[in-house]
Amino acid sequence: MASMALRRLSSLRPLSSSSSRHYMWTKQLNAPLEEVDPEIADIIELEKARQWKGLELIPSENFTSLSVMQAVGSVMTNKYSEGYPGARYYGGNEYIDMAETLCQKRALETFKLDPAKWGVNVQSLSGSPANFQVYTALLKPHERIMALDLPHGGHLSHGYQGVSLINGTMLLKPDSYLLPVKFLRLHVAFDCCQDAANLAGVSLINGTMLLKPDSYLLPVKFLRLHVAFDCCQDAANLALEKSAVLYRPKLIVAGASAYARLYDYARIRKVCDKQKAILLADMAHISGLVAAGVIPSPFEYADVVTTTTHKSLRGPRGAMIFFRKGLKEINKKGQEVMYDYEDKINQAVFPGLQGGPHNHTITALAVALKQAMTPEYIAYQKQVLSNCSKFAETLLEKGYDLVSGGTENHLVLVNLRDKGIDGSRVEKVLEAVHIAANKNTVPGDVSAMVPGGIRMGTPALTSRGFMEEDFVKVAEFFDGAVKLALKIKADTNGTKLKDFVASMNSETHQSALSRLRLEVEEYAKQFPTIGFEKETMKYNN
Repeated sequence: MASMALRRLSSLRPLSSSSSRHYMWTKQLNAPLEEVDPEIADIIELEKARQWKGLELIPSENFTSLSVMQAVGSVMTNKYSEGYPGARYYGGNEYIDMAETLCQKRALETFKLDPAKWGVNVQSLSGSPANFQVYTALLKPHERIMALDLPHGGHLSHGYQGVSLINGTMLLKPDSYLLPVKFLRLHVAFDCCQDAANLAGVSLINGTMLLKPDSYLLPVKFLRLHVAFDCCQDAANLALEKSAVLYRPKLIVAGASAYARLYDYARIRKVCDKQKAILLADMAHISGLVAAGVIPSPFEYADVVTTTTHKSLRGPRGAMIFFRKGLKEINKKGQEVMYDYEDKINQAVFPGLQGGPHNHTITALAVALKQAMTPEYIAYQKQVLSNCSKFAETLLEKGYDLVSGGTENHLVLVNLRDKGIDGSRVEKVLEAVHIAANKNTVPGDVSAMVPGGIRMGTPALTSRGFMEEDFVKVAEFFDGAVKLALKIKADTNGTKLKDFVASMNSETHQSALSRLRLEVEEYAKQFPTIGFEKETMKYNN
């Protein structure tokens, strides 16, 4: 055994004579991806071809810049740096501290914030964890959150009515409003003694709102921020104010994932003030538009603002949490009351819910934020709005029902119910013809798996250089896909989605699908690639 071990050690000799002390593994570590792992390299090339040939309409996606990707793939990924600049648990973080501090500085500058009044944490890994971290920092068990209902455009991280605890057992019931349900409590320990869920306490039955805070055995629904998109804004805001009086939330979320209109932050702020509630603005979808100043900013009114960094902001995949700091108010005794969010939020991020930050992402975010302060970026965001307005106008002309009747931001939400088809089936056809969009709930839906709508947005294709007239063509492609989906549905035997997919994949419909796919690809290939050059692609025809 000893001789065998010696032979193994002797095999780990330097690659050359005494002039080199580099061992054999360093050659592999410095070899290119194509040589080390041709399978993964090929998958990446296939994804490049998909992005080049297809139409990317998912509003939460974008094409980030080459410079951002270079930072993401840099040596900054090697360093462990638990803690914050100047207070790390590891040594060797001199340049990591520089990068994170610069990122924080640029984040405040991008959104025109006074560093004496606002701070920012740039370590959060994504949008949902960022919201989780805010709840953890600022809420106690049993304190309530109020936000937009998921079928009306809300986001899962703002709460949903699909979880119940019965005798300590968690039951997921996403398709029913008539089962005992509780709002999922994100910020407490996941055990029954800590109440892993908190009763939402509000039911809408035949239009009547019932407050049932102490009962787990009544039908309950997570409270809507707005009554419905087709109500007038004043009526919706009035409902919000009345509901807040009954519900008494500790935190109100102004944010969504499928909401095509602007937020009345000032009105929501007044509601928060009356209830002494925290206003959390989740601007994940719209932060790029806010940075460019082309839509209203939440910062004048919000206490805390969260955002992802990879949607309209067009950075790497990450998130930020902005929080007020400094003087909050002068109390009745004449004493200064200071905001106490900074330490609570920072501690919730680390060590509360995360370990070491992703330094390559933070470094890349600093690059993206620098880009967000340029004239080119502002022009881009203005075009995102113009393109979406034209896209909505064209869809309306073609007879499509848009939730809220139109758009004021980067996305449209199409209600397909009156067409006699659902979002899941249309999404399948869109994907088959190389259009990426996503099925989405619309007001009145009771299932997130078979929703009635399709959500589409303009940031990604605008990054590729699409203009208003191009989105007229995109609307035509979408219309063609919906009509194909209706034909396939008519020929389908069975009611399940898998039956529809089987019919779609049959020879009967392949010819029409192939024709539309070819049209889509030929159109998309006219536009620039982002982050890589067409000439360098393996699959470039």
